[in-house]
Amino acid sequence: YFFMINNIIFDFDGVIVDSEVLASKAFSNYFNNLGFSFKEEDFYSYAGMKTVEVIEKLSIKFNVTDIQKFTDEIFKIISKLYSKELKLVNGVEKYIKNSKKNHFIGSNSNKERIIEGLKIVGLSNIFPYDKIFSFDMVKMPKPHPDIYLKVINDNNLIINETIVLEDSGVGVKAAKSAGLTVYGIIAGKHWHLNRDKNELYEYGALKVFDNYADLEFALKGI
Repeated sequence: YFFMINNIIFDFDGVIVDSEVLASKAFSNYFNNLGFSFKEEDFYSYAGMKTVEVIEKLSIKFNVTDIQKFTDEIFKIISKLYSKELKLVNGVEKYIKNSKKNHFIGSNSNKERIIEGLKIVGLSNIFPYDKIFSFDMVKMPKPHPDIYLKVINDNNLIINETIVLEDSGVGVKAAKSAGLTVYGIIAGKHWHLNRDKNELYEYGALKVFDNYADLEFALKGI
């Protein structure tokens, strides 16, 4: 029995906005200023996690003693970069505008930041407030399935008619745990050429696309 795909749930960071590279830039600048040698690519493995979790992990790695100060400073740097340099992931706007499906966001970011991000890149009218689901609306963030289950339950979506677009192992795992079909999309700049897309397959992505044009082609007619 074949289901039509009627609903698409987008992750936000790295899928709609190219923000993972900005977070990496912020962290690498921060630690390089402290005298460590840290490349932006070294941070790509943290993509998909909540920023506070990344801060926790890096505090241990670099023996940061004043975690509050680190948190305040890094959020300031990220927010400044975000307001000046945030761009859409290549091809996403055209894809969404061509798509006739219902669109939702399911993200490990908080709702305020997502709304702010959509404003900056000019997509506020495409994702109304009630179509945005964020980690501050559920008990457990990704890789737990809570965010995706909330999108499904609040909108009475049929799981077999819904797909998820993700760019991180953390996100793929969350969507799979919610019983959803997940496609990887690696059009964001944090997916540099040497990065192996098999990491998304290993977490259970059905297929991984390098760009939105290929995704659109593959979903034609479904």
